[in-house]
Amino acid sequence: MRLISCTEEAHAGTILAILNDAIVTSTALYDYKPRTPEQMAGWFATKRANGFPVIGAVDDDGRLMGFASYGSFRAFPAYKYTVEHSVYVDAADRGKGLGRTLLEAIVAEAQAREVHVLVGAIDAQNAGSIALHERLGFEHAGTVRQAGFKFGRWLDVAFYQRILATPAEPVDG
Repeated sequence: MRLISCTEEAHAGTILAILNDAIVTSTALYDYKPRTPEQMAGWFATKRANGFPVIGAVDDDGRLMGFASYGSFRAFPAYKYTVEHSVYVDAADRGKGLGRTLLEAIVAEAQAREVHVLVGAIDAQNAGSIALHERLGFEHAGTVRQAGFKFGRWLDVAFYQRILATPAEPVDG
């Protein structure tokens, strides 16, 4: 397994398949309907426009097994040092440590880009993701109860954050 920088041309289809599987089979994403190729093109355009990374894990044959990225936390200027990250692993590749590898990589990328806070919004019943985040130094920052409704039940979203030592010299504006 090796880490790569994902591109729209090479990886959009596989990323779309991974996300759509999460949408229809889990509460990892609070979407109802699978996303379209047009939505994936918009997703990549936003990543490019904002300089947000999309890190992939590929096997020896170059098959994308999972990916991690981050984006804006909230659309106000004072949040410029805070990002919300996500990590998704193909169903066939779960349980191999890829989630940890990808989360470590996105944290390292955030440090290199002088991000100060990474935020993960995790379904409160997703014990595996919560445990992974805690093992990598994320702390519970709060839970919004009944924030979502999917699969006929209310869902609580738990926020986990990791504060980084970067940037060395933050500035207003």
